[in-house]
Amino acid sequence: MTLVQREVTDSIGGGAMQLRFVGKDPESGDHGCPAVWVDEDTKDLVIQGLRADTDTVARTAQDSPLPEHEGVIRLPQRMIPLLRKAVDGAEPE
Repeated sequence: MTLVQREVTDSIGGGAMQLRFVGKDPESGDHGCPAVWVDEDTKDLVIQGLRADTDTVARTAQDSPLPEHEGVIRLPQRMIPLLRKAVDGAEPE
């Protein structure tokens, strides 16, 4: 798998951020979703995925209220290796 680093403009602050593409669901075909990146400056994980269904959102809200500006996504189990790779790449040295 090839890691790709892209510079994107932050729509909130207007500055540039370096996103390193870690990978996408190998079963996604041409859709590219779900996918995971690491922000090289903040070491935040950036995750693209399918929005969770209403029942899942309701169950998560029982433990943690969901503000309007947030969302719940669901990633398939097969994404765990990519998330580990992203986390390992984001941890401080």
